[in-house]
Amino acid sequence: MDLRQFLMCLSLCTAFALSKPTEKKDRVHHEPQLSDKVHNDAQSFDYDHDAFLGAEEAKTFDQLTPEESKERLGKIVSKIDGDKDGFVTVDELKDWIKFAQKRWIYEDVERQWKGHDLNEDGLVSWEEYKNATYGYVLDDPDPDDGFNYKQMMVRDERRFKMADKDGDLIATKEEFTAFLHPEEYDYMKDIVVQETMEDIDKNGDGFIDLEEYIGDMYSHDGNADEPEWVKTEREQFVEFRDKNRDGKMDKEETKDWILPSDYDHAEAEARHLVYESDQNKDGKLTKEEIVDKYDLFVGSQATDFGEALVRHDEF
Repeated sequence: MDLRQFLMCLSLCTAFALSKPTEKKDRVHHEPQLSDKVHNDAQSFDYDHDAFLGAEEAKTFDQLTPEESKERLGKIVSKIDGDKDGFVTVDELKDWIKFAQKRWIYEDVERQWKGHDLNEDGLVSWEEYKNATYGYVLDDPDPDDGFNYKQMMVRDERRFKMADKDGDLIATKEEFTAFLHPEEYDYMKDIVVQETMEDIDKNGDGFIDLEEYIGDMYSHDGNADEPEWVKTEREQFVEFRDKNRDGKMDKEETKDWILPSDYDHAEAEARHLVYESDQNKDGKLTKEEIVDKYDLFVGSQATDFGEALVRHDEF
């Protein structure tokens, strides 16, 4: 059993062992908050730092001198300016913030890439992925653990083909990222919905009825009384999930449920950063405008010390 199968089985076993009948399973994919800090620029720019860099990277800037912070920020600005026209637009800044927030996804892809690009040609073919992930299953069609790896392989192949835009069964790193994290890509959202429906639709009629919806979240396990949150979910299904009131959720209704149109935190923050830094009010930023306002974008020893003084004064 390779590492992926081991971890998959471990996670399934752990989830089964640790889950309780009264715990709620959440299948909804929300856009995460950019920071767990309060967004109050009058007190500090900590929220902006987390949003712009990601929380972990933001901490590293707090150890730098102002000069070092400005230098590193200048290098980041060059990366943000995608079309290299010397300006950073709201859209470019939004894309960067989304990248910074999801850096863990790209790090995960890098880790998996090394184990699947077997011939090291900078691409991952379906054959490479299949052999690296399911090789031993192909050699042993009836594994001792009884887990249905062949069914999982068929599902993976379907998702791989969806991620592979040009249909050559060879994934670039971007396509491989879409394969591993389909919820992050608009063109992959149909496969997320399809896989979710297949998981929940126990009678195979192509819909999710109320009992299937509840059954995916909650197991009675001999308990006659349902927790309050289960009763609330029943009401949610009837009042909001089942929009056409036919007693079941179709593909579009399921998509509205698991992939809601959330408030775009990244765009709001990008507009805020441009508004606060745009000295000539032309709606875009030069590297100089960003570096001049560096303490809004990144921290340093000076800003960290200054915030410590503010906290001390408040105390």
